[in-house]
Amino acid sequence: MPAIIVIGTQWGDEGKGKATDQLGDRIDYVVRYSGGNNAGHTVVVDGERYALHLLPSAILNPSCIPVIGNGVVVDLDVLFAEIDALNGRGCDAGRVLVSANAHLIAPYHQVIDKVTERFLGRRRIGTTGRGVGPAYADKVNRIGIRVQDLFDPDLLRDKVAASLEQKNQLLVKVYNRPAIGPDEIADRLLGHADRLRPMVVDASLLLNRALDQGRVVLLEGAQAHHLDVDFGTYPYVTSSNPIAAGACTGSGIGPTRIDRVIGIAKAFTTRVGEGPFPGELLDEVGDRIRDDGGEFGTTTGRPRRIGWFDALVVEQAVRVNAVTDVVLTKLDTLTGWDRVRIVVGYEIGGVRHDVMPLSQTDIHHAQPIYEDLPGWNEDLSGCRSFGELPAAAQAYVRRIEELIGCRISGIGVGPGREQWVSLHDLL
Repeated sequence: MPAIIVIGTQWGDEGKGKATDQLGDRIDYVVRYSGGNNAGHTVVVDGERYALHLLPSAILNPSCIPVIGNGVVVDLDVLFAEIDALNGRGCDAGRVLVSANAHLIAPYHQVIDKVTERFLGRRRIGTTGRGVGPAYADKVNRIGIRVQDLFDPDLLRDKVAASLEQKNQLLVKVYNRPAIGPDEIADRLLGHADRLRPMVVDASLLLNRALDQGRVVLLEGAQAHHLDVDFGTYPYVTSSNPIAAGACTGSGIGPTRIDRVIGIAKAFTTRVGEGPFPGELLDEVGDRIRDDGGEFGTTTGRPRRIGWFDALVVEQAVRVNAVTDVVLTKLDTLTGWDRVRIVVGYEIGGVRHDVMPLSQTDIHHAQPIYEDLPGWNEDLSGCRSFGELPAAAQAYVRRIEELIGCRISGIGVGPGREQWVSLHDLL
């Protein structure tokens, strides 16, 4: 049975949570493979809104086993707060499994994240301040703390003390902040050990055996292609690999076991944080789309930057990730416009570009080239088949397919789980 990857094809916030939840009752395992609680997935079930940051979105489907893979950095305070919040709302969140090799976000990672971001000034990245980047930096520098370290208290205390030797020098002498006591940090982390212990597994072994047994495994990305540390708009990116290839390293499932890659794209474009955005709308048009779509960050609450659909952005993601199906979300947000626009190229120094430029300098200076299409005024929220969409909305979808080079297999027409148009089966 298949292993399926769900990724974002823009700069995040595309609606991956909704798409994952759509598949939830048909899959056996859902795996978060990258990022931390800097992610924000919003899912609406029976009129109830759930904001998830660390837990996989399909946890709301009781038949699905959620797994936090080795590629994730885990804030244990957030993990248990989310579990308790879901349990308090009548959802069974007690079946979460966590890879023994996942790395932990310690309180000092959050401190480092916030002070360094402030120190950067106008060169700031726009991080969420959750400690994700510093935790990944420690992982790469081989001074990180793994989940399994919680069960060897002496080793954990040694690792925390070693990590803080350098960090305290930085905090005190560069940032004028007080030193952090290693015992306090170690005690706080060890306080979670007993509750965490029954959740810890060899995730790679578990998932590969599940595939051998004919189970369906869905790998849920956080952030998106253009926030990838290798392929995104560097340096304004996250600190991990949310692309499809990252699903293999972040879960322990080999690439030959992946059957399908589902790319999620909004019917327009948004971005949170700093970095280039060639088609950004800094006018009343952008304000209207933001208000109509409720485009405010799930994790930070920050207003999202808005633009019309950028085909170059999504085409690159489709190409690099070998996307087999695209899900187009929030098509209903564009109702009420006389015309809708698509970015079909960039003008850079008098030269037209029909694919994403390689140079970050070129992306920064790019001016969007638009193609205008007729808009529509019909309410899409009740549509359940492609033929029920207004002709103009159908033409908009088909034109996007042509430009990105991939079929659109699902369309979101509202926030609810049932507000969905299926063109092709995703499993």
